[in-house]
Amino acid sequence: MTRLASALRALAATAATLLAVTAAAPGAAGATGTSATSTGSGVSEPKAPEEFVALRTVAPTIIQEIRYVTPHNFVGEPVAGYEQPLCILTRPAARALQRAQWKLLRQGYSLKVYDCYRPQRAVDHFVRWAKDLQDERMKPEFYPQVDKSRLFADGYIAEKSGHSRGSTVDLTIVKLPAKPTRPYVPGEKLVPCYAPQGERFRDNSVDMGTGYDCFDTLSHTDDPRIQGERRANRQLLKSTLADVGFTNLPEEWWHFTHKPELFPDTYFDFPVSWRSVVGR
Repeated sequence: MTRLASALRALAATAATLLAVTAAAPGAAGATGTSATSTGSGVSEPKAPEEFVALRTVAPTIIQEIRYVTPHNFVGEPVAGYEQPLCILTRPAARALQRAQWKLLRQGYSLKVYDCYRPQRAVDHFVRWAKDLQDERMKPEFYPQVDKSRLFADGYIAEKSGHSRGSTVDLTIVKLPAKPTRPYVPGEKLVPCYAPQGERFRDNSVDMGTGYDCFDTLSHTDDPRIQGERRANRQLLKSTLADVGFTNLPEEWWHFTHKPELFPDTYFDFPVSWRSVVGR
């Protein structure tokens, strides 16, 4: 069996495990209520333009662990607009990730996405949360050294996000065969996102020096304090994606935008769900 075939076989088993976990994850309806269509008001939710696709239909071997449909994120609850654990992207961005995935599979790795298209209502949820200075339930993990009153000034939260334009993705690399990420238990003791890999929340990603969505300067892609294997892992992700047209946000090792963007000036608000991309 070739190395690529072995990687694909291991990835298939990993995907089955992850699908079982994410299928049981709570949806975002509890954060903002159900959509107008499901409440019986007769008002239809917006659908994605034809240029958007579910990543799974283009690159099914890429692992998906959509954090904002779960309570394990810096807000501490499912985020508005995330109805299903699904990665939606513009077609060129999805196809570029497919090319990057094939390169990594040949080296015994897989991509794993944490977030893709993000509805404007989700960004609005982040803004409301950031203005509530009393809600610091997830501070010990995601922003232990940042005063919440500075989240806007320091650039961690903004009223618009490139994710809402459809060509931006948050992702990492997983060594194959991948071990499943353990389920997060709300209320569990939180560990700083910049703690050593063996101490912070156990993710099946290779060691990137911090966890995902870590509000800290250590998350800067080229921070000089990140050396050795951790720096090499960041550079592998960055170079692999650069080769297929993605540009990294220097402040976040996980954040990449495919260029040129199809919708550089449009911020969409259709929900993250299969119905947004099916039957248009």
